[in-house]
Amino acid sequence: MSGAERVVERTEAPATPEEDRGGLARGRRVVLAVVGGAALMAVGGLLATTLVKSPAQVAAETGPPAQGFLTADVERRVLAQTVVMRGTVVADQSVAVSPQGVRSGEGAGTALVTKLPLKAGDPVTAGRLIAEVSGRPVFTLHGAQPMYRDLKPGSTGDDVAQLQRALRELGHGTGGDARGVFGAGTKAALTAHYRAIGYEPLPAVADGGAALKAAREAVRSATWAVEDASSPAGAAGTPEGTGPGGKGGATPGPGASASPAPGAGAAPGAAPGPGAGRELARARQALGEARAALAAAEAADGPMLPTAEAVFLSSLPARVSSVGARAGSPVSGPVLTLSGGELVVEAYLKDDKRQLLRAGMTVVISSEVSGTDVRGSVAAVATEPSAAQPAGPGPQQDLGQNPKGGGNGGTGGSGGADLGYRMVVRADRPLPAGFAGQDVRLTVESAATDGEALVVPVTAVSAGADGRTVVTAVSAEGTQRRIEVRTGTSGDGFVAVTPARAGALGAGTKVVIGVAPRETRGKSK
Repeated sequence: MSGAERVVERTEAPATPEEDRGGLARGRRVVLAVVGGAALMAVGGLLATTLVKSPAQVAAETGPPAQGFLTADVERRVLAQTVVMRGTVVADQSVAVSPQGVRSGEGAGTALVTKLPLKAGDPVTAGRLIAEVSGRPVFTLHGAQPMYRDLKPGSTGDDVAQLQRALRELGHGTGGDARGVFGAGTKAALTAHYRAIGYEPLPAVADGGAALKAAREAVRSATWAVEDASSPAGAAGTPEGTGPGGKGGATPGPGASASPAPGAGAAPGAAPGPGAGRELARARQALGEARAALAAAEAADGPMLPTAEAVFLSSLPARVSSVGARAGSPVSGPVLTLSGGELVVEAYLKDDKRQLLRAGMTVVISSEVSGTDVRGSVAAVATEPSAAQPAGPGPQQDLGQNPKGGGNGGTGGSGGADLGYRMVVRADRPLPAGFAGQDVRLTVESAATDGEALVVPVTAVSAGADGRTVVTAVSAEGTQRRIEVRTGTSGDGFVAVTPARAGALGAGTKVVIGVAPRETRGKSK
């Protein structure tokens, strides 16, 4: 073989294994690059088709949507028309204690508070000492009628009967006194109560007993005069024991003859003179009159109950709502305020609401503080508006005090702003003590259906051109039909309806209450 042939054979010899592996790796990289580029182009195309829209498609998606219908189910239930307002929980009775005109029995002067044994929130029972003014007690008694006059021995009336009943409740019997008559038994009972709380009652006749003493002396003198006129010596014309050394210096009765001159005395056994019978009759008449005067003096004598010293409360125990004075201060207004009785809710109505509400309507009392609902009813709605008290400084008030500071729920003082018409709500069961002073929500049912009725939203009812009232019912297939109805009670956005044709409308039927947009066909969700 020639040299040239040997060179060619060396040049075209097969590649080694290392050279084969390097070529395969380069080929794979090329293939992967081509595939990756194709994938990127595919994704880019897809994104482009999603983001790029035709003018027609843009117009379709931005145009107004097609209209649909809103529906609601017909319900069968009791429908009530309600009025919602706010109210304040207060005590049924609130009495401002202002003991003006207290008499100490030791001369007139400015009334000063000398003792205040209670503080706001303290309980108050019957017969309890609640204050002392100028050394005189002020205490509570059980009764509905307020004090309007001083009660003295001999007084009569329903207020005396109330005092007698209150004293008996405290354990002080009134003896044989007739109902409503301030007699000896009532005197003893009143005196016993004053001494039980550490005081002496004021006398009804402030003369130190002078009138009673004079009446007793008059009876004694008249008795002696009758005795003298009845004796033989007196009948003879010379009253025995007259003049110096006689019976206590007794004087002859009216019309009796003067003492005879010295030496003119009648002898024992002398016949009576012509005026002896007349003298005895007059002496007896004077004695009767003296005895009547003594009975009147004894009846008028005894303890009295001044107006300023007793506070009658219809419901006990009560509590102190506020204290408006301190020991040593002059009495210039309410010393303290007492609240008693059950808790009620007080609200003030404007004229438009007052015309909707009346006594007896059902009320739901809702306390947002405790999350409690209590049912009750309207007890009273005032026919005249109440006025607020003029603004000014006042004592701190404990929860539950009547804002007017009075006890009868009447109108406030003149000169204040118009509060509205006062409405009182009583709960069916006693309100918890924690409700006192709370601002609560009142939901008053001013009207209600007579039992369950078909009820639809008020927007479901429409009036046609023919004047008929109808609702539009929608079937499951979407078919609509108009049903004539008669409307009844409405409240809280609903109205009771009765179909003109029995059975044409029932609970669960869907009725149209309005229109709503729905998504355009083809729009992405």
